[in-house]
Amino acid sequence: MKWENALKDYKLYLKIERGLSDNSISNYSFDVKKLISYLEDNSITVSPILVSKETIQQFIYTVAKTVNARSQSRLISGLKGFFNYLVFEDYRETNPLDTIDAPKIGRKLPDTLSETEINQLIDAINLSTPQGERNRAILELLYGCGLRVSELTNLKISDLFFEEGFIKVTGKGDKQRFVPIIEATQKYINIYKTEIRNHQTIPNEFKDTLFLNRRGKQLTRAMIFTIIKQLAVKVNLEKTISPHTFRHSFATHLLENGADLRAIQLMLGHESITTTEIYMHVDKSHLKSVINTYHPRQ
Repeated sequence: MKWENALKDYKLYLKIERGLSDNSISNYSFDVKKLISYLEDNSITVSPILVSKETIQQFIYTVAKTVNARSQSRLISGLKGFFNYLVFEDYRETNPLDTIDAPKIGRKLPDTLSETEINQLIDAINLSTPQGERNRAILELLYGCGLRVSELTNLKISDLFFEEGFIKVTGKGDKQRFVPIIEATQKYINIYKTEIRNHQTIPNEFKDTLFLNRRGKQLTRAMIFTIIKQLAVKVNLEKTISPHTFRHSFATHLLENGADLRAIQLMLGHESITTTEIYMHVDKSHLKSVINTYHPRQ
């Protein structure tokens, strides 16, 4: 078996069997490609079926010299997934990474914005342009519903159930969930739809896509990143932010104001409550106020 064939089959497995997004598949594939490049650069001719634990260890040791512990851990995890697939398909009997431990890393707390900072970013949008009304609706939706950037770019008009107060979101692995949407966010989306979007020339394949670029086509992830970074520069925000920062802020602010962790999990679309629990560590002052309010000794 050649590496290229194994990687191609693995990508199909991730897409069809695991139901992963193209972005996730690309990330997993990148780890395997790094190993393939290492083997080629060092003239090591060995198939994925026969590559040894020692060769993998040497590769990881080489990479470890140039990346941090978090990147090492992600690489090891990615390669384990690939070789687990080969074992699952009976190409190999064992996974060469079974006895290779990832470096211990601390849990990275998500970056968040304060309510004031979010208002500053939204207020900085130039509403005199058609793109301004669209961008305001985008930021209000990212913060108002805690969407991932891919969930936002893929959102359809047919996914909006404003009368019921919900939107239908398609998340990782094409899993769908209903997320409540407040009236203020609905208002800005409706302004964009009626005053801007309705006057665009839209190709048939994007008739149902909510957020469009100037050519009437679906916005890219990169464009959302650019919009946010430009606004951050405009207000002199001394933080490195991304669309995901609004998602983190959404969850953190809900928790600070007393929302139930299980409810936040459902709205974010986290499979495990453990993933959502990271927000418990963001604001220790909130935890202090909880015990001061509810502990019987107070």
